Amino acid sequence: MTGEVDSCGHDFLGLLVNVYHDSDEKNRFLIQDIVDECKTFYFAGQETTNSLLAWITLLLAIHTDWQDKARAEVTMIVNETLRLYPPLNGVVRKAVRDVQLGELALPNYLDLNIRFIALHHDPAVWGDDVHLFKPERFAEGIAKATNNNAAAFMPFGLEPRSCVGMSFAITETKIALSMILQRYTFTLSPTYVHAPLPNLSLKPQHGLHLLFHSLH
Repeated sequence: MTGEVDSCGHDFLGLLVNVYHDSDEKNRFLIQDIVDECKTFYFAGQETTNSLLAWITLLLAIHTDWQDKARAEVTMIVNETLRLYPPLNGVVRKAVRDVQLGELALPNYLDLNIRFIALHHDPAVWGDDVHLFKPERFAEGIAKATNNNAAAFMPFGLEPRSCVGMSFAITETKIALSMILQRYTFTLSPTYVHAPLPNLSLKPQHGLHLLFHSLH
């Protein structure tokens, strides 16, 4: 058994299989648990990255002055896009005991629907320009952008329950965006109709119509 577990490796799938063989039954995964985790990581991870890239290119097509800046620095643009158009609208959490949350008394077994998009558009946190595309608000980091309330920025959830694919999705997005910006400038097509549609992820309901122009 030890040799079998050790041979699974330490990548994502290997860690899941190790949990399947965990000696503590309370921590052990079932086969269906492993299948579900893999579906979440690969399918949902692809969905969130596609959504993020779509909204980034839309915002840069509107604010073309940021395309040159993006070639040097993409992190602020990624964060501001995640704030305005988070790939997931929110998460559901269940209270496992009675909890006092500020002035709210949350009873055991209550389901909480935490809406990312509401937190990300709260002027009390982000200021009166909350609906504007301003990547420079992240120039000094997330804490400064949120007036030291970093929990108000949670496009991938919040520790210790944050999305396992967060770093992968952001890295993948930065690479793809950098490759696009090295080759093209782009503007918004007059045929584009703005209609964000919340489904599994936040998508442009009628597609994203852009006009690309080669830099070479």
